[in-house]
Amino acid sequence: MKQTLNFLIQSFTGFVATTTTWTVAMIGFDQSFLMSSLYAIGGGITAFFLAKGITFTMFLKQNQLSRKEYRYIKHHVKDANIKIKRLRKALFTIRNVSSIKQNVEIYRVVTKIYSITKKEPKRFYLAESFYYSHLDSLVELSERYAFLASQPKKNVELASSLSETRQTISSLADTLEKDLHDILSKDINQLHFELDVAKLSIDKSMKNNK
Repeated sequence: MKQTLNFLIQSFTGFVATTTTWTVAMIGFDQSFLMSSLYAIGGGITAFFLAKGITFTMFLKQNQLSRKEYRYIKHHVKDANIKIKRLRKALFTIRNVSSIKQNVEIYRVVTKIYSITKKEPKRFYLAESFYYSHLDSLVELSERYAFLASQPKKNVELASSLSETRQTISSLADTLEKDLHDILSKDINQLHFELDVAKLSIDKSMKNNK
């Protein structure tokens, strides 16, 4: 939503600069239509990228990140998006009815962590374990499980391996919940603080009304 708003602001700035430059060149400096249009296009493009640079700088300042840090985080988030697509394919290839609910919940938590980090890159540092380890393990296990589960004939050893893999995926699901909790820890603490303040205010109000 914020990216869309920034783009609209940048586009509007470019549009205003284009029309203003064309008018000034055409009327103020008595330029030809063609030259005025060229100046206007150049002015609009320049204004657009200046606005883009300003909004990006404000975004970095708001998230307390340097450009180098942002590029680093952006690389990992982009890489995670590719892995999440692989995960989705693997999870929803599994036809085991008993696993459907858990698979949906796993995918929901994973996409939630991803979307929060993409929106607020600073939170990447609260989810490093997810990006560096947990997501990779989950993707690999899910793909392996989906492949083995699709085999037409299953012997005792294969069935045992599938059961063990499923249990490991379940353990990872619990780990993902903790990752999500970690990334939301600041919000949770803030909520508890606001609840305590609200309760104190209510208690004070009730005492005063007695």
